[in-house]
Amino acid sequence: MTHLEHDWDSPIWRHWLRELARDHTLARFDMRGSGLSDHEVAEQGIEAWIQDLEAVANALGWRRFPLLGMCQGGAVAAAYAARHPERVSRLILYNAYAHGGYTSGIPKQKTDEARALEAMIEVGWGRRQGTFREVFARLMAPREAGEQVAWWAELQRITAEPDTAVRLWRAFHTLDIRGQLEKVRAPTLVVHVKSDRMVPFEMGRALASGISGAHFVPLEGRNHILQPDDPGWPVFVSEFRRFLTSQGDDTPAPPPGFETLTGRERVVLEAIAQGLSNPAIAQRLSIAPKTARNHVSNICGKLDIPTRAQLIVTAREAGFGEHGPSA
Repeated sequence: MTHLEHDWDSPIWRHWLRELARDHTLARFDMRGSGLSDHEVAEQGIEAWIQDLEAVANALGWRRFPLLGMCQGGAVAAAYAARHPERVSRLILYNAYAHGGYTSGIPKQKTDEARALEAMIEVGWGRRQGTFREVFARLMAPREAGEQVAWWAELQRITAEPDTAVRLWRAFHTLDIRGQLEKVRAPTLVVHVKSDRMVPFEMGRALASGISGAHFVPLEGRNHILQPDDPGWPVFVSEFRRFLTSQGDDTPAPPPGFETLTGRERVVLEAIAQGLSNPAIAQRLSIAPKTARNHVSNICGKLDIPTRAQLIVTAREAGFGEHGPSA
């Protein structure tokens, strides 16, 4: 729950924003239906959110970048990294989870708690007074009082309408990216506050275990959004800085299936990405048009891509065809 304009003055977010932007260019966007994003949206859910992230990255012109996902944003970030391994150089997941409270494998008590909160959102979201205002604020910041609680309540009011809040809550709890975690190839740091009441600690640990090579760091604290006096805050800052500045192989990882292509198939894919037709590819490589057509068919089969147009897009996203057609 964010609001791009108000967050810079927020006692909850301002130290985060200053730290994240200290040595890096920081790009943020409000989730659809909230903050400064369009509030009149027909679709909510993981696929829509991934498309929004794709749109932001493309609009910025960033071809390769580190990505930070928080809470349900962690699922969006991880799914994006799985889908676009060539674009994500580092992945950081904070208090994140792979599947929500309305999915399989969740204890009944947790599902019942999520449904009870959904009912409270329907009747209490955004009200200046009332029980839900206090319940929600205490879940987010159990050890804070006064200014913190008041800010969470105000953020409810300015960031999303009650019906949108209900739709988002349902979507948060029906998302499930467990089947996509094995496709994440970026070096990944998963951090989770031990006593987080919004996303249980074991959910973060399970998320980390599903990503090959992920580094998991537990953080001391109770606030969902760590505050400067939380013992876990300096640990997070240290781990965040170390992770983004660590040396290592930062070359783009090939998207799933690309490693199965032969050398000749890669040459053909380069030509396809440059927009060459099968006859033109055959002429360039001094092969028969039928052979060129067979190569294209084999590439589509290995990459599980049904059309040539989609193959061109995928190849270009992976870095093929950057130099344009040869003379």
